[in-house]
Amino acid sequence: MDKNQEKVPPKSKLSLIYEEFFKGKDSSRKNPNFWQELFLIRVNVSTIEDQFNKLSAEQLINLKGNINKLFHQCVSTLKENRKGHSIRSNNAMQTLTVFIRCVHSKRELTTSFDIIDVLIGFDNAELVMQTLVTNVHRLIVDDNPKAVKVNAFNLMLTIVTAVDNIGQNGLLEYLMIYNVVFETCIETLCHSVIRLEHGFQAVLLLILLINYSKREASNPYIVKLSILDKEIALNGLGHVISTVLNTYIRWYEKELHGGTDQSWYSSIVTWYYGSTSDQSEAPSLEYIADAILLAMYEAVHLNRHFISVLTNSHTGTPLSPSSSPSSTATATVTDGGSVTPPTDSLPTAVATELPTNLLATFLRYSSFQLQREASGSNAILCLLTLTCITEDQYACSVLHDPNLTFRVPLYRAPMRHRKLSDKTVPSRPLACSVLDLMLEFICSHLMRSFPFDAYLRCIRIVHRILVYEKKYRVRLVYPWEQLWAGLIHLLKYLVSVESVILPENNLFILASQVITIFNIYITYGDTFLPSATMYDQLYYEIIRCHDVFDNLHSMALRHSVSATPSSGDTLKQSATRLINQLSNIRAIINHFNTKLDSLTAVDGSGSLTLDNVLEVVRSNYDSLTLRLLDSLDHCDRYGEVSKQTPFLVGMIRSIVIGTRSSIRKDSLSPSRDSIQLIDFT
Repeated sequence: MDKNQEKVPPKSKLSLIYEEFFKGKDSSRKNPNFWQELFLIRVNVSTIEDQFNKLSAEQLINLKGNINKLFHQCVSTLKENRKGHSIRSNNAMQTLTVFIRCVHSKRELTTSFDIIDVLIGFDNAELVMQTLVTNVHRLIVDDNPKAVKVNAFNLMLTIVTAVDNIGQNGLLEYLMIYNVVFETCIETLCHSVIRLEHGFQAVLLLILLINYSKREASNPYIVKLSILDKEIALNGLGHVISTVLNTYIRWYEKELHGGTDQSWYSSIVTWYYGSTSDQSEAPSLEYIADAILLAMYEAVHLNRHFISVLTNSHTGTPLSPSSSPSSTATATVTDGGSVTPPTDSLPTAVATELPTNLLATFLRYSSFQLQREASGSNAILCLLTLTCITEDQYACSVLHDPNLTFRVPLYRAPMRHRKLSDKTVPSRPLACSVLDLMLEFICSHLMRSFPFDAYLRCIRIVHRILVYEKKYRVRLVYPWEQLWAGLIHLLKYLVSVESVILPENNLFILASQVITIFNIYITYGDTFLPSATMYDQLYYEIIRCHDVFDNLHSMALRHSVSATPSSGDTLKQSATRLINQLSNIRAIINHFNTKLDSLTAVDGSGSLTLDNVLEVVRSNYDSLTLRLLDSLDHCDRYGEVSKQTPFLVGMIRSIVIGTRSSIRKDSLSPSRDSIQLIDFT
């Protein structure tokens, strides 16, 4: 033997056991205590994955009996769990997790039937899954070590995320039948201590189950969430969402203020995996923001009681200083359950929390997302959520309540043509912050790669707010002239880029929505604008910018009479509708321009002051004739139409892949949390 030859390290006991197992041998026949001994051995994920990778399709089918028996024994171990047996339960769940993931990864198994048959045995699958779900529920809600609860959630999330397309996951049919998992998630959210440690996993699991066959069949999780009225559970859900959103806001602000050399992404990786992990091997954690935004959207969209959670005001938890100074940004968990980066890395302005609520937090987060990627999934989901909020009457009443005011410092993108103000944001009703957010988006995304769908949703949110104010005669104190200027700039831009936008999008639909907003002001503005002077100012802006409306009318007229064959009747109808909606604005322009021309001719001056124009406007209202346009205050109720289905399906797919990658990463480094499995007390 060559002395220089390296010695081959001896194989571990677990490796030897699984070598026999994957050869088709049943070691339990010779040893009646085999399974008890097996589940006392720490699970080696790499060993099991290596064995699965060596299997051919035929070998995998031949192993069906062994895999079925292992699955049943794991479930039996969970059923027999007692307080002193948490090691066995923990290892049994880790074994199930890796086997479920590995069997689903075999491309040779093309149908759900084949996967279930190899994994569990189709004939016994229903009873086994019922037993599994029931016992996992008990392990989570009972008094068990943290590691057991972590692995219980990882097991359920592995089942839910086993297939990229969640609608093709056959195992989820059993979770639809035995939907005790809903109670598992709700109990987690109700218990403050468990929510602090496992709240995000509970929300993630619930959201994925809600989106299984959402549009094809009845989903009991959707029904249960829509009728959930347990206040403590809804508040728990809101707390988890608020915690994650606040964490992202702080990282965004820290990145903007240059408080650390790390990017926001690496900071999140550090928080999730610890500062010692290899970030190059860490999976993408963007799914965390996707999942929490989807949770916010589903809660607002499905559960009317959740609106009250959005508007519950509370005092934010001050940031806690880091327990151990470090050169890297390490997140800490405060007593209130918020995950925060160290205070010393933040600017003084953000080191203290303001009185706030979930909706204010959501608006701040949205201000970052709408600027980071206007057409991205997170930005679109923020706008969809705001659409659902602004069409709810109770939510709008809270938005406009003058006794509920908040300071909401929204993020404003730096631009060359404007200087950002350093003034402290005043405390105002939340409707002002929503309008500020929409106005900032309108003014900051007039670019060649025009986010048409996002603009349309943004304008419709403004429309819903105005309809509420008109209906209930709410006189919101707001700088409306800034909104009018932003809308006029948008119309001017649409006319200038007609040839770029029209081939892909019907810009007349967006322009009509903007003109509808102006018509609401013209027809009903005296009932909800804060003063008569503001109504006069509206007419002044329309007269001053008459060229924009004239050019828009000319463009619409051109397409209404000479629509190209490629544009079709839809474009022609939209252009005709826009011409009809411009009638009152053109009447105002023609009526008052005639009066102003007469005044100029009499005075002999070449220009008129603001006061001159306003005086002409006030003196000639009586002679102005306007039409009463139909359906100005009509808003279509939001619904998940077919156009939005691909977007939501793509987001769910991203969350599924991200969750599965993170669970696998977690299983490869089980000592990360150093959690004691046995309570020696």
